[in-house]
Amino acid sequence: MNSYNFYVIVILIAALILWRRTRSMYRPIKGNGIRLLVPAFLLLLACVPVLSTPGIHAAGWEWVCAFAFGAVLSIPLIWTTRYERRSDQQIYATRNKGFFIAFLIVFAVRFLLRENLNSLGQETEMALFLTIALGYALPWRVASFLKYRKLNSLDNV
Repeated sequence: MNSYNFYVIVILIAALILWRRTRSMYRPIKGNGIRLLVPAFLLLLACVPVLSTPGIHAAGWEWVCAFAFGAVLSIPLIWTTRYERRSDQQIYATRNKGFFIAFLIVFAVRFLLRENLNSLGQETEMALFLTIALGYALPWRVASFLKYRKLNSLDNV
């Protein structure tokens, strides 16, 4: 895959994520909030085959650093993700420009980091970036779920 195609795919993925996030602000979160955890669970399932590839050669500290770096990237996403109960008594994600800015910054940091770590080998690089993605998706989704549950329990008292 040449670099032009890669950049187009990356931009399309970012646009799709932002589009879905924007649409979700106009739809209530249904049920008890478990659906907020589904993307993190699906990402975790998708990582199993990649992380078990025998061609990956990374030290233990590299895995820990990748996950920790992802956890640091999740902090602005956690800060900017909020929920509100609207007049129809449903809970919605709030409209927040800070989230979009934080998402684009996280995306750009991962993208720039990818350009600097291409000496690791394609399989190892992919596995470490998947670990970074897990590092920010898991804490962000769990925190989002907890924020939703807190709002839901406060309003039901």
